[in-house]
Amino acid sequence: MPRHSPSSQNNARSGATASGTSSFISPFWMWLLVFASVLLAYAPALSAGLIWDDAGHITRPDLRSLAGLGRIWFERGATQQYYPLLHSAFWFEHHLWGDAPLGYHLLNVLLHAANACLFATLLRRLAIPGAWFAAFLFALHPVCVESVAWISEQKNTLSTLFYFSAALVYVRFDTARASASAFTQPFSRRPARSPHTFSVRLYALATTLFICALLTKTVTATLPAALLVIFWWQRRRLDWRRDVVPLLPWLALGATAGWFTAKFERDLIGASGSDFNFSLADRLLIAGRAFWFYLGKLVWPADLIFIYPRWTLDPAQLWQWAFPIAGAALLGVAVFAAYIRTYGRSALTALLLFAGALFPVLGFFNIYPFQFSFVADHFQYLASLAVFALVGAAIAQIATTLSIAARTAAIAPLFLLLGFLSWKQSTIYRDVFTLYETTLARNPACWMAHNNLAIALADTGRIPEAIPHLETTLALKPDFAQAENNLGDDLVRLGRAPEAIPHFERALHLQPNYAVAQRNLGMALAMTDRAEEAVAHFARAAEIQPSDAEAELDWAVALAQTSHFPAAAPHFERALALAPNYIDAHVAYGHAFAAHQQLDDAVAQFRAALELDPRSADAQLGLAYALRSLGRNEEAQKHFLAAKALGASSP
Repeated sequence: MPRHSPSSQNNARSGATASGTSSFISPFWMWLLVFASVLLAYAPALSAGLIWDDAGHITRPDLRSLAGLGRIWFERGATQQYYPLLHSAFWFEHHLWGDAPLGYHLLNVLLHAANACLFATLLRRLAIPGAWFAAFLFALHPVCVESVAWISEQKNTLSTLFYFSAALVYVRFDTARASASAFTQPFSRRPARSPHTFSVRLYALATTLFICALLTKTVTATLPAALLVIFWWQRRRLDWRRDVVPLLPWLALGATAGWFTAKFERDLIGASGSDFNFSLADRLLIAGRAFWFYLGKLVWPADLIFIYPRWTLDPAQLWQWAFPIAGAALLGVAVFAAYIRTYGRSALTALLLFAGALFPVLGFFNIYPFQFSFVADHFQYLASLAVFALVGAAIAQIATTLSIAARTAAIAPLFLLLGFLSWKQSTIYRDVFTLYETTLARNPACWMAHNNLAIALADTGRIPEAIPHLETTLALKPDFAQAENNLGDDLVRLGRAPEAIPHFERALHLQPNYAVAQRNLGMALAMTDRAEEAVAHFARAAEIQPSDAEAELDWAVALAQTSHFPAAAPHFERALALAPNYIDAHVAYGHAFAAHQQLDDAVAQFRAALELDPRSADAQLGLAYALRSLGRNEEAQKHFLAAKALGASSP
């Protein structure tokens, strides 16, 4: 059996007292205190609404059925990212509380609190001092607010829950294999079992939890490497058979998941093009500066921003090389110190865990946010744990020299300050306007914030206010196809379709496979009596997104309007096959039938729409006209009255 180093034995003996207040408060009360503290610190987030990307994570109508759940797992591109377990969780959550933001926010806050408690549990299991100090740092540090107050980042909180669970079970597996007596010590009152069976079950459970973490967010692929670093710290060496071999499948799973996510980011999310053409020197500059940026925000969490300024990279500027050089020097010093002092080995371990967890977002792989910023607070949710563990252990060592009163007086203000800062930071996530206005106040050149604020303004009917933000976006980033499309869409909504057409054309010049811009250009052309030209753009949109019922419907309507009803009918049918409960498709199909004097078919479509929504004024009115054309005046009059009651104009 591999021997523990003297230092790790000392840590094990001192773990009960050095883990913070746990020596005189039971873990149950510590868990309760963590949950209460987190709920207080994140109280503003509980009343927050939806912000950027949340609508893409809360399950869309076409994915809310059992078939939609299957698409989440087996259809590439059905969700924004291929994190099927995350989107399955959102699917279940939507069935519990629908679109109400409170449920999602509350769950995220509770997940964060649970993660903090599991963090302490893991540190205690590893006999690392200051476990609860570290847990409270993680629970209350404002750098975590972005991950907790933002519904979309449930990918962080949920994946970390699986991450810690997998780590805890794996450490139990490692301990069980190393100690023959552990095999015969039953859990609770269960009978003794075969050592081999027991360890196999633990390994299988740990692997399952690790896979769950990967299917929630791929950054958790760093777990097996983190475990190897921890085992090296505990035992001063790695044993190939005990330490490395069992984790080889995990390393393979993590590498596969990372490769798939990188490909998905490039092919479907858009992490490619001129914004991502970085040289090796550029990537080294990004990595070096990002490392110090993240470490700096943990040490001094001031001026936290939802979207940070994107650095200008220039390898010819020598000062930019100070960051990677300083990072390499820090690593060299830590390696040297690790062979001189026990504390040096702990510092090196924390450094390796911190940098390792950050590695996927340090610039060596292309990720979509790099087009507007190289850093984000939520990128270091996992990485921060190593720093908090090191600081927690240092606090515990200092605390052992103080009385309980002195310890409380010294440490309580720190946690109160962190809790207040998190509470304050949570307030900016109240709604999209607060979020983007705060972002622009701190980062005025953030073109993405200008674009997203314009979308929010337009969605609330404030289109004239939105247009200047889109113009500013295009002044800051002239090659941003989405802003061109959004500006064109706003002009159409203001009745200025001819002015909108050049913007849609510019968007498609920049991004030819931009399906939404294809549809919008088709709409603008149709509104300017160029319906024949519009058909080609609707057809192209449907070709780009073959599972999009709206694209099929637009194509069908355009064909019907150009007197090509026989060609339009299959597209109406396909739109309804893709979305059987698509009320607008039934109504549009009904109008097309009525325009071509196929009145019985028109009646059937309008009735189908009313079965789905009896309050559809358009369906009531369309059915009334169709029935009157069939000579069924008395029945038609009932539907005219119903349409009028719903606000439609009657004859």
